[in-house]
Amino acid sequence: MEIDRQRVQDDLRGIVRGDVMCDRVSAQIYASDASIYQMTPIGVVRPQTASDVIAVMEYADQHDLAIHARGGGSGSAGESIGRGLVMDFSRYMRRIDASSDGALVTLQSGSTLAELNRNVAKHGRWFGPDPMTRSITTIGGVLSTNASGSHFLRSGSARDAISSMRVVTADGNLLDLSVHRVDEPGPAGRLARGLLEIRNQYREQIEAQSTMPACRGGYRLDGLFGEDTTGHGVTVDLAKFMVGTQGTLALIVDATVRTELIPKHRGVLLLFFHRLEFAARCAVRALEHGLVACDMMDRRLLEIARETESRFASILPRETEAMLLIELQGESLADLNDRLALVQRDLSTGPDAAFASTATTEQSQRDMFWALCRRAIPRLARVKGAGAPVPFTEDIAVPPEKLPRMLTEIQDTLKKNQTTATIFAHAGHGQLHVRPFLNLRDPEDHKLLVTLSQQIAEVVWRSGGHIGGEHATGLSRSYLMPKQFDEFWPAMGQIKRLFDPQHRLNPGKLFGAVLQRPNENLRPLERTIEISADSRVITKAHESVIQASRLTGRNVPQLPVLQSWPPNAPISRQTESCNGCARCRTTTDSERMCPVFRATRREEASPRAKANLLRGVLSGQIPIEDLAGARAKEFADLCFNCHQCRVECPANVDIPKIVGELKAQYVATNGLPFSDQLIGRIDTVAAIGSRLPWISNLVIRNSAMRWLAEKLLGLSAARELPPLVGETFIRHAAKRRWTKSLPHGGTKVVYFVDHYANYHDPDIGRAFAEILQQNGIGLYVPTSQANSGMPRITAGDLKGARKIARRNVRLLSDAVRQGYTVVATEPAAALCLKHEYPNLLDDEDAHVVAKNSHEACQFLWSLHENERLNLDFHDVDTTVAYHQPCHLRVLDPTQSSTKLLGLIPGLGVETIRGGCTGMAGTWGLQRKNYRNSLRIGWPMISAVRNSPVQTACTECSACKMQIEHGSGRDTLHPLKLLAYAYGRFPKIETMLMPSE
Repeated sequence: MEIDRQRVQDDLRGIVRGDVMCDRVSAQIYASDASIYQMTPIGVVRPQTASDVIAVMEYADQHDLAIHARGGGSGSAGESIGRGLVMDFSRYMRRIDASSDGALVTLQSGSTLAELNRNVAKHGRWFGPDPMTRSITTIGGVLSTNASGSHFLRSGSARDAISSMRVVTADGNLLDLSVHRVDEPGPAGRLARGLLEIRNQYREQIEAQSTMPACRGGYRLDGLFGEDTTGHGVTVDLAKFMVGTQGTLALIVDATVRTELIPKHRGVLLLFFHRLEFAARCAVRALEHGLVACDMMDRRLLEIARETESRFASILPRETEAMLLIELQGESLADLNDRLALVQRDLSTGPDAAFASTATTEQSQRDMFWALCRRAIPRLARVKGAGAPVPFTEDIAVPPEKLPRMLTEIQDTLKKNQTTATIFAHAGHGQLHVRPFLNLRDPEDHKLLVTLSQQIAEVVWRSGGHIGGEHATGLSRSYLMPKQFDEFWPAMGQIKRLFDPQHRLNPGKLFGAVLQRPNENLRPLERTIEISADSRVITKAHESVIQASRLTGRNVPQLPVLQSWPPNAPISRQTESCNGCARCRTTTDSERMCPVFRATRREEASPRAKANLLRGVLSGQIPIEDLAGARAKEFADLCFNCHQCRVECPANVDIPKIVGELKAQYVATNGLPFSDQLIGRIDTVAAIGSRLPWISNLVIRNSAMRWLAEKLLGLSAARELPPLVGETFIRHAAKRRWTKSLPHGGTKVVYFVDHYANYHDPDIGRAFAEILQQNGIGLYVPTSQANSGMPRITAGDLKGARKIARRNVRLLSDAVRQGYTVVATEPAAALCLKHEYPNLLDDEDAHVVAKNSHEACQFLWSLHENERLNLDFHDVDTTVAYHQPCHLRVLDPTQSSTKLLGLIPGLGVETIRGGCTGMAGTWGLQRKNYRNSLRIGWPMISAVRNSPVQTACTECSACKMQIEHGSGRDTLHPLKLLAYAYGRFPKIETMLMPSE
């Protein structure tokens, strides 16, 4: 650690209760956001209280340090990054207090908009402004950027919803801001008087701004001034003024905002057009119908939506060049349907008419239509190739009636520069998001970035529009502000000096003497990847060596890569594919993205932090040696390999593989701790214990031995380990002669038995065997197979995992070539076969096994789809609460299990939507993870507890342990229910209670 960073860290840790991190690794993950920029800060402070914010501000003032406020880090203009101290409010400052009716809500700046809406939903209310990133953006970010979103026509922007706020000023004062009289004593009165004087000095320029778009940016003085109730004094709404100032004047600690009633009925209309300008003109025509929202998407965005989400293919005509989404609201459903029909008829006639349309008031379909628009920008990260849509001109505001003509001029500008762009617009209020396709590895495109920025800005200004009204100006657009504000620019300088005379707060953003051009401070990218001749030999042994050359041409030290990275997805490209959009920070109930982040709210727990860390190493920002350090290990250990980020990442970045590389780099240098070595060899321990199960189980149940295991091995004494059986499944299979290869043809299965089904619950395998026999399918259980090796992979022991993988792949690939299908009853084992083994081995056998491997319920459902599954089920009069494990969500997003159980007459299946159980294989067994494991799994545990159903059901053995540990409910594997329904597995009858 550099001496200056060390001093700052030591000083701040003495005066701040929250987290202070000035090491290189922590600075790297806060050096970027969702923009194309990177600036490494001195350090990061995560304040717990307003006192912490004051202390940091005073320290920064004494030591001449800049301060950059940060919430979710989802900004696309680089507004929350810088070289000073980053203040991350999202870790601790998340308290929300609502009034009795939910009309007013006071919340700290780190609270997300989604959390605010969940809090007031019980009152039938929500926060009106709705930016697309509301599930991750914090209220501090919403207020700092004056966010609006699709429903600006109904709710306006954030400045229309603010009541009051508390801020810390540049000189360390904590101020309550609301409406203040100019003759009021104290700091608030001084600021009010200063703004009044500036208003009086620049009255003409301010009045001229009234013709600009309502969602414009900058330091806004309109709508602030009034008279107090006595009529004898001028008042200034300082809280409203602070909205949209982008962290350049003060730091928002908390705020009180107004919410609004959720409308009784909402209707959505989709209209499809042959030309973009037709859609823009129809958007203007539609305004007379009292819309509350009107969004527009171009052909490229629609194509991406169609390709990435199959559910949209049926509703998006192939010939569509542009689409409008229109929403209306009403108190009467009949009246709303009439209005929708009127708009639909009006916009389907005339020269600009839509050629097709569809309308709905049904909630699930309406939500799907909105998902089409709201996920438009995140989907852009999936665009592959040299050129990709780049966010630097995406925040344009123009009077709505001028939007059609401006769109044509922007398209002409793009053509003149021989490029194209994606276009998304909140067309109803003239907010436009344009992202040109550029290759940031190409120096010529670096120049084009500036050229396009300037030329598009000129088009906007000629149309009476504004740059930077909703997504902040940040690093990409601030340099345009002097020309945009022209005669009002000196007034902005006076305002900056009034609030922040030393330019301490977020310097270089919105206002400044020095404003960077949009092609400066770009994220470092690997320009080329070169493999030396010698390294091809090493690649064969899975220790390929990459050598990256940065755009500057400086050589980067070589990194020995410990996994197989295919040429079409090299390690460098994977890390670059993470655009920092912050979707992995979501806490919404409809997603499972990163259970560990949900529990800890630490940036280093987020999946993007792992990509940022490895990218820092590959680009030479961080020494390779840091990967062997304790801080990097701490980052990597915050991932337990659930793979949910890989499923839900908009850019499809393989974060689990990146984390596997980070862990492997640490283990390669430092080795494994004894506890991880033991857990990685738990099958060996179980094999020994199963020889004398009564002694082993006595030891497992003994409280003193569990206490000793906690102290010596790190296993939590609070966990009840599953008992060992005397007859393992493979021994049972040998008695039944299932361990003999079948010479005949027909459908036959090779059963990949994992640890739990072999040593703890052989009934899973027995039930599976009974089902196969019922369906006339041959079964082969090789005795020489090993466990999947997932604990070793999760721990970073890739050397040991590779030995296991090679052994299993050799055996299973031979079976596949003999006509067998590989089936596993444990989701983690199936995931190893299909995903992890190819990463470890990358040979023909591994890919053959991956292609022919299935999870058991998925395999059985495929039989049913081909009309080959025996449906001779008995009635099962009961209901089970089903939980889908995380690894199975990766393998089988269609939930074959519930569909399979739905074939059983009389059986009810209640799907528990509580997210991850938090067990994560052996992760939840460890003492250091026990509390976080329960914290992660608590929503699911609570859902099972609150369910009237007495029996739970899941495929994952670890999930079963957590459900039974937390809820006390018996938990069955779906295969046991299927075997019971066939009349071949009566032993579970006592666990099934009849449905009421």
